[in-house]
Amino acid sequence: MNIATTLDLRVAAKAAVAEGVVALTLAHPDGRRLPDWTPGAHLDLILPGGLTRQYSLCGDRWDAHTYRIGVLREPDSRGGSAYVHDELAEGDMVAIGGPRNNFALVPAERYLFIAGGIGITPLLPMIHQAELLGTDWQLLYGGRTRTSMAFAGELARHGDRVTLAPQDECGLLDLAAWLPERARPGTKVYCCGPAGLLAAVERRCAGWPAGLLRTERFAAGALGAPARNEPFEVELRRSGLSVTVAPGQSVLQAITDAGVGVLSSCRQGLCGTCETDVLEGEPDHRDALLDDAERAAGDCMFVCVSRSRSDRLVLDL
Repeated sequence: MNIATTLDLRVAAKAAVAEGVVALTLAHPDGRRLPDWTPGAHLDLILPGGLTRQYSLCGDRWDAHTYRIGVLREPDSRGGSAYVHDELAEGDMVAIGGPRNNFALVPAERYLFIAGGIGITPLLPMIHQAELLGTDWQLLYGGRTRTSMAFAGELARHGDRVTLAPQDECGLLDLAAWLPERARPGTKVYCCGPAGLLAAVERRCAGWPAGLLRTERFAAGALGAPARNEPFEVELRRSGLSVTVAPGQSVLQAITDAGVGVLSSCRQGLCGTCETDVLEGEPDHRDALLDDAERAAGDCMFVCVSRSRSDRLVLDL
């Protein structure tokens, strides 16, 4: 199971980095070293009122004493981004969970990074890593307007490796020019941004071999109907308990009601906090994290959204 670390950190700095985007620098109040992380990792930001939101780490992974995240003010905010923008101030304390990484950078001969809006945040440390390794890379970065594109100034030092394409100047990203029908040998594509961009990129890469495209979502997609609508049994092997999961009830809720604690955060199959090993049975994967090979393996699941295809699941809980 994926165990998260919880820390109380101080807001060491808060700065506007684009129209509608602030960057927070977080540090331990006693100056202690923070847990290590790798490019693509994110934090849970635990806010008043029980709100928990996930934000990608976008600072220097080699800085052992600070974390940096970028927060977009969401127009339909449920309270998280509005609180960060309007209430959270330098010197305030905030709890964090993690870091965790469901969007890890894997070795490649070259990388193409595609960002839409605040989707630039997980890609910044990846670019830094590629630079350190001397690996060839390019970035295509789109946004509504040039002034809304966070960290564009930091990226300017990379010259023509970076293509900025504000929509009001260039229209929608010209994905056909960047993503050929046949994958370029040795190139891996990492994409993060709004759902429309991710869907368009996935369509362009539909005929590519598995594993060449990696995407990360900031919002859960619409869930189709589950594989089965009947109740199913979940055995918790280490706890010695069995619970029945009813239609419309999540595995997480059934386990929690039985008195077994499971770490969870987003409850949308996005953050990875509730990852649980599957010992027997066939999960019905409904998350936005696992790739096709991981789904086929069937040896883990995210109990906040995923269900069962079989009459019984045995979990390592």
